[in-house]
Amino acid sequence: MHVLLVEDDVVLADGISRVLRASGMVVDVLGNGSEADSVLQRAQVSIVVLDIGIPGLDGFEVVRRLRQRGSNLPVLLLTARDAVHDRVHGLEVGADDYLVKPFATAELVARVKALLRRSGSANTELQLGGLTVDPFSKRARVNGKSIELSAREWAVLEYLLHQASRVVSKQQIIDAILPWGEELTLNAVEVYVSRLRMKIANAGIVIRTIRGFGYMLEESKPDA
Repeated sequence: MHVLLVEDDVVLADGISRVLRASGMVVDVLGNGSEADSVLQRAQVSIVVLDIGIPGLDGFEVVRRLRQRGSNLPVLLLTARDAVHDRVHGLEVGADDYLVKPFATAELVARVKALLRRSGSANTELQLGGLTVDPFSKRARVNGKSIELSAREWAVLEYLLHQASRVVSKQQIIDAILPWGEELTLNAVEVYVSRLRMKIANAGIVIRTIRGFGYMLEESKPDA
């Protein structure tokens, strides 16, 4: 599952992202509402966890624009505002759930999982070329045949699939997949990418190295 977390409190964002990653989710973190609005127009994510009081567009406006584009993406609002009219306004503009700070991280994870189940996102397969990935069962197939992946290989592949046709840096990959209390080097990312390239070689897709920037997963272009 791919979570877009929009929270400008760096310490809180780090804590939330680590808890969600420890629950098996891929997490991207932004601290600005305008950036979130831009990303949501082009990136595929499973759910948005969104603080209301963020720089740029506030959380209410990000949700309003998301719904105006016809998106049914689940949205969980986070806020220090506990007034009833704020909660009501958040739901009226299109949020699916509302959590008031301070909150228990266990409750946050439970609400995220509940929204994913309710939306059906937890059961949605990802597909690109001949590669099919089931985030729920943690299974991957190339042209219908199962491939064996380590936990880290799986996390890197799922993240790249969610970011298909976008360039992502090694550090972005580390930040998105790193579980609580664990470390991952840039060289280790190179190793996992190299292994994945071999395992998906017949899927009609390729992990390209964009020198100086990172990697991009996309469908292979036929030779001219």
